[in-house]
Amino acid sequence: MEMKRASGILLHPTSLPGPFGLGTLGAEAEEFVDFLARSRQSVWQILPLTPTGYGNSPYSAFSAFAGNPLLICPRKLAEHGDLDGRDLAIFEQPEGRADYGAAYRRYRRLLPRAAERFFAGGSSSRLASFREFCVQQAYWLNDYALFQALRRRFDGASWTEWPDDVRARRKDALRRWGEELAEEVAIEKYAQFAFFEQWFAVKEYANDQGIRILGDMPIFVALDSADVWANSGLFKLDAAQRPTVVAGVPPDYFSATGQRWGNPLYRWEKMAENGFSWWLSRMRWALAQTDMVRIDHFRGFEACWEVPAEEETAVNGTWQPVPGDALLRRFAEVFGDIPVVAEDLGLITPEVEDLRDHFALPGMKVLQFAFGSGPANPYLPHNLPRHSVIYTGTHDNDTTLGWWQALPEDEKTAVCRYLGHDRPDMPWDLVRTALAAVADLAVLPLQDILALDSGARMNCPGQEGGNWSWRLAKGQLTDEHAARLADLTHIYGRRP
Repeated sequence: MEMKRASGILLHPTSLPGPFGLGTLGAEAEEFVDFLARSRQSVWQILPLTPTGYGNSPYSAFSAFAGNPLLICPRKLAEHGDLDGRDLAIFEQPEGRADYGAAYRRYRRLLPRAAERFFAGGSSSRLASFREFCVQQAYWLNDYALFQALRRRFDGASWTEWPDDVRARRKDALRRWGEELAEEVAIEKYAQFAFFEQWFAVKEYANDQGIRILGDMPIFVALDSADVWANSGLFKLDAAQRPTVVAGVPPDYFSATGQRWGNPLYRWEKMAENGFSWWLSRMRWALAQTDMVRIDHFRGFEACWEVPAEEETAVNGTWQPVPGDALLRRFAEVFGDIPVVAEDLGLITPEVEDLRDHFALPGMKVLQFAFGSGPANPYLPHNLPRHSVIYTGTHDNDTTLGWWQALPEDEKTAVCRYLGHDRPDMPWDLVRTALAAVADLAVLPLQDILALDSGARMNCPGQEGGNWSWRLAKGQLTDEHAARLADLTHIYGRRP
């Protein structure tokens, strides 16, 4: 992947301001793009856009292909005539932290109403666009729409708990349920059409201002997803269609029992038999939605930590090889120069580095990890390769101000010695350091531009509850923020 020197901001759309419980793909998204342009940024990095499942995590989704309906902007639907002003009134609420539950309850009232109006009186051009969308995306949309309709019919139960015939996808059962739930299926398809109608408008608006979208692809998918239900033969499941082994990471300095993620693992030999067609479809659709893709847990393309499903921790797992070289060669054959960023954080082996470098994929470097082990630390700016992406922190880190406030005194001293002065202006000194670094791309969480403390942290891995809920307040981003960031971006040659 070739990159020019540039910089950008990490902000997931759920964190945008607005009156609908979560950020949406409406005017606030365009206003954020305007801020990026004013501050001379070239990249907007987002988290996965997929429909959130357990814990509201975008990394645990009901589909690897679908969009999150909670991001649909009701005002945009009203502009098309799918809703009216009275419909909007029931959705507005005081702005604050993300409220997924309230947003979901409101949207379950809104979407049937909007879909009914669309199908009854939508413009001929939008109805034609809807039909075209359904045809082009049928390879995932049909299964996803029925999956979501069935989940509601079965009171939110995982598909592994559904009646045997539909769990096993017998043709007569799929036909019968498809007919019985035809209205619900149509609503789900409408929701996906509306989501991508709005998302592609936001992407076009950004691209027109010279801003590229850096998306995010989790390497694994959730067990309770349309992907596994519709493609169970591609996953390591038993006769009852439950995982025999699950994904995780082994014990390390941070966790004596490792991390048992619970995602089903791929049957890579089956995927290879048909030329990795599922992965090609996934990457093709991801690259249609974004300009670049970050692959989360890239080391899983070289080997994955396989944990027996009956184990409660990840201690008794084993490393199992993965044909990542073959998969990435297929990507290169089909897509050419692969616009992929490899998330290569943590304990990475030389084999993983060789795989990353063989396909010229930039890795990630995080400044919050740079100052605890002396001048050879690979995350220190003087040790970075040019072909990399530097971050002050990621969505899994504390904010830089929160990190600094909690840092032990000896590490604070190390930071000050590296910066060359003993009165650091945090987080802006780390922002400046990232922008000045040799890495081709620098990405800054918006919380660091706003100098927010730990209360604005997006995610704390291993912590249940309270994650993914930080939101930008209306008016919080100012011209002063834009001017300060634009000046540093210009000084360090990241956008003329």
